[in-house]
Amino acid sequence: MSTDPPKLQRVSKLTITFLVDNNIESMTKLPPGFTHELQQHIPHSRRAEPGEPGAGVPVLDFNDFCCGAHGFAALIETEPVTTDGVDAIVPGGSGEGALDPAAHYYTLFDTGPDSLSLVRNIRALQVPITKIDRVVTSHWHSDHTGGLLSFLDLRRKCAEDGVVTPPLTSAGEFEGQSDLDSTSAREFRGVKVLCALPPDPAFGDIEAAGGIIETRDDGHTVAGGTVWISGEVPRVTEWEKGLLGGVRWVKEGEDAWRDNATRKGDLESSEDDVIEPAGEAGTGKWIAEPHIMDERYAAVDVEGKGLVVFSSCSHAGIVNVIRDAVKTFNRPIYMIVGGLHLATADLYPRIEPTVKFLSENLRPAPTYVLPMHCTGWKAKIALEEALGEGVVPAGVGHRVEIIGTKEIEGVDAGRMWVRIVE
Repeated sequence: MSTDPPKLQRVSKLTITFLVDNNIESMTKLPPGFTHELQQHIPHSRRAEPGEPGAGVPVLDFNDFCCGAHGFAALIETEPVTTDGVDAIVPGGSGEGALDPAAHYYTLFDTGPDSLSLVRNIRALQVPITKIDRVVTSHWHSDHTGGLLSFLDLRRKCAEDGVVTPPLTSAGEFEGQSDLDSTSAREFRGVKVLCALPPDPAFGDIEAAGGIIETRDDGHTVAGGTVWISGEVPRVTEWEKGLLGGVRWVKEGEDAWRDNATRKGDLESSEDDVIEPAGEAGTGKWIAEPHIMDERYAAVDVEGKGLVVFSSCSHAGIVNVIRDAVKTFNRPIYMIVGGLHLATADLYPRIEPTVKFLSENLRPAPTYVLPMHCTGWKAKIALEEALGEGVVPAGVGHRVEIIGTKEIEGVDAGRMWVRIVE
C-alpha cells in the first residue's frame, strides 16, 4: 500500500459563502477577508425614488435577506494554483478529469434542513446557482439534506431560463415546496424519543430532480482535485462517543434489522442495543446509532496557509476529524469550519478536552475556528477564551476569502509543519 499522501491540488484562492446555519450574525466585528451579509445586498438593492427619503441611495428589502435555520450549507469556491503559467493537471476531481486552472469550481457542501432556507438564501445572496456542479452531503441527517431537492429544482429552472442567478424573492416567491410528514414524540421502554427527523431525500427523488447519484466509501477529491472528501473517520478519541442516545428507526427486512447496525455499548441510555417499540413488534424498531458512521468531512489545502477543514456536525468528534486530516495530509490546520456538536448539556464534559486539544495539543493551533451550527454558546465562549480573536462568530451571509501565498519547496517546510502533542 502506498504511503504517499493523496493528490489534493492546492488552491490559490478559496471563497466560502455560508448559505445555511443556525446563527445569523450581522453586527460583530469581523477580521480581514470576512464580509457581512449587508454589504452583499447593497449592489442589487433598489435605489430610493425622487421624493423618498434619501433619494438615490440603496433601499434594503429585508424580504431578500438570509434566514437562519437548524442546519448547514456552505458554498466552496476554489481556484487552483498554477505553476509558472502552466496548467496543472491532477487525477480525480469533478468528472475524475483534468482541472482547468482558469476556472472557478463551485461545490455545495450540505443543503440545510428544508425546502425554503437554502433556496431563499441563494436568492438573497445572488449565488450563481447554475455554476454549482457538485453537491456533497456530509451525512444523511435531513437538517443537512432537506434542501437538496428544492435546490436541484431551482437550479434546473435557472438553467432552463438561461440565467446564472435566480431572481430575488421579492421578484417572485419560489413555489417548489414539499410536504413532509411529521413524527409524533413517543416513549419506548423508558427511553424517550422526542422527535424524528424528516426522511432524507430518496435516491429516486434526487435523480428525478436532475441529480446524479455518486456514492463513495473512500476518501477522494472533487472540484478538479481541489476539495477532499474524507472516507470513514476513525474513532480514536476515548471521550468522543458520538451522539449520546442517538437512535434510528429501521423497518423489518432492512439490513440494519438483521445486524442491529450497532456496536456494543453504544447506547448509553439502555442496557440493550435495540429498543423495541411497545405495541409495534414486527413492524420496526429503534436501533442505537450514536456514532453516525456515514458522516464525512471536507478539506481544502490553501497554498502557504494549510488545510481548511469543514465538519458540518462533528458527530465523529472534531478531535477525531482533525487527527485524521493531519494524518492524511501532514499539513497545518489553518481553519476549522462548521458545527462541533457541543451544544447540549450531556456534551458539556467534552468541551474542556476539545478546547485543550485545539489550543495546546495541536501545534500550531488553528489560525481560525469558525464554530457554527451545533457548537453551542458555552463551547464558543470556551474556544474564544483559549484562542482569542482566532474564534470568529461566522454565520449565514458571511463571505470569507482566503488568499494563498506562494510556497517555495524546501524553503517553506520550516513554517508549514504540524504535529500533535499527546
